[in-house]
Amino acid sequence: MLDIQSLRNDLDAVAARIATRGGAGIDTAQFRALEAERKTLQTRTQELQAQRNQASKRIGQAKAKGEDAAPIMAEVASLGDELKASEAGLDALQKKLSDLLLGVPNVPHESVPVGHSAEENVEARRVGEPRRFDFAVKDHVDLGEGLGLLDFAVATRIAGARFVVMKGELARLHRALAQFMLDVHTGEHGYTEVYAPYLVNADSMRGTGQLPKFEADLFAVPRDRDEKLYLIPTAEVPVTNLVRDEIVPLKALPLKFVCHSPCFRSEAGSYGKDTRGMIRQHQFDKVELVQICHPDASYQALEQLTAHAETILTKLELPYRTVVLCTGDMGFSSAKTYDIEVWLPGQNTYREISSCSNFEAFQARRMQARFRNDKGKPELVHTLNGSGLAVGRTLIAVLENYQNADGSVAVPAALRPYMGGVEKLTRTA
Repeated sequence: MLDIQSLRNDLDAVAARIATRGGAGIDTAQFRALEAERKTLQTRTQELQAQRNQASKRIGQAKAKGEDAAPIMAEVASLGDELKASEAGLDALQKKLSDLLLGVPNVPHESVPVGHSAEENVEARRVGEPRRFDFAVKDHVDLGEGLGLLDFAVATRIAGARFVVMKGELARLHRALAQFMLDVHTGEHGYTEVYAPYLVNADSMRGTGQLPKFEADLFAVPRDRDEKLYLIPTAEVPVTNLVRDEIVPLKALPLKFVCHSPCFRSEAGSYGKDTRGMIRQHQFDKVELVQICHPDASYQALEQLTAHAETILTKLELPYRTVVLCTGDMGFSSAKTYDIEVWLPGQNTYREISSCSNFEAFQARRMQARFRNDKGKPELVHTLNGSGLAVGRTLIAVLENYQNADGSVAVPAALRPYMGGVEKLTRTA
C-alpha cells in the first residue's frame, strides 16, 4: 500500500509514474473527491470535539456557582450525538480511502526502465553458453515420459489438467534440487530455514498484496460461514508475514529467511498459455528467499538476493540471463524486479525461473511491519523476496540441458551427493 501522504503531497506526479505500468492506476478524481470530503468531515469533527470540551467545562463552572447546568448538559448531549455521527462518517471515509489504496500498485523505482511489455525489459547480464547438440533435442515432456518417470495422464485422472506425477529417480532428483538449494542458501548465504503453513488467512494474503486484487488467482478453502483460508501461491506469503504487526529490533536487521514449500495457483488469467508440460502448473515447488531490511539497505539487498538465486544456476552449470523488468511488466507490489531466465533447449529460448523484487515499504505498510530506528521511533521496514529457485522449472532445465542422444539424462555434478551416487537417469523396465 502506498503512503497516503505522498499522494496528498504530489498526487499528479505519483499517478504519472504509476501510469507507466499500464492498466488501471489510481483514480485521481475519486481520490481528490474523497480527500475533500474527508477534510470537511475532519474539520467538523474537530470543531465538535472542541465545542463539547468547552461546554463540559462550562457545566463544571455552572455547578461550582450553584447555577442550573441542565441547558448546558442538553447542549453537550446534542453535540455528542452530532460528534458520534461525524466520527462514524469519518471512519467510513477513511475505509473508502484505504480500500482505494489497496487496489493501487506500487510506484516503480526511478531506476526501472519505462516500457509496456516483456519485449522492453533490459538485459543486465548473460552467463554461460547454451550447449550445442549434435542430435535432435527433446523437451522435458518427451524426455520424462520417455524415461517412464513423468506422467501427466495419471495426474489428470487424479486431479485434472496442469498437474504432474513424478516417479522413481526423477522424483528423487526433484527432491535433491530442493535440498541442494536449501543447503546452499543456509550454509553459504546466511539464510535461516523456515517451515511455514501452506494455508494462510486473508490478513496474510492482504499483507503481501495478493488480496483483494488477485483473489481469482488463489485457491480458497472455506472453513465456516464467515471465514476461509487460502493455499499459498508462494512461501513469500507466510514467511514475510512473520513480521506482521511486529517491531523488529534495529540490531536484528536484516532478517534473511529461506523456505521450501509447494505453491498453489489457479492461473485464472492464463488459459491457453504453456499448456504443455510443467512450465505452468496449479501445484509446484519453490525455494523462496525473503529479506526484511532497513530502508537504506534495500537496494543493496536486492542485488545480493538476486546474486544468491543466480548462484544455484551457476553451481548447476545452467546458462541463464538476468533482466530488469520494465514498468509495464512488473508485479503489482514491486518497486523493482529482476527476472532470472534459464536457457531451455527444448523451447530454444530463455524462460523465467526466478523473480527477485524489492517491495520497499509497500507490503510493510499493509502488515504494519516496523523496526525501531536509531532514535527509538518505529519505522516501516523494507521487504524483498525471490525464488531461489523454482524447483520444477529447475528440474526442466536440468532435463533439457543434460539430455543425451539415447534419451538418458546426466545428473549435474553438484547434485550427485544428493542422489546416492546416481550419475544418469535412464529408463527402467
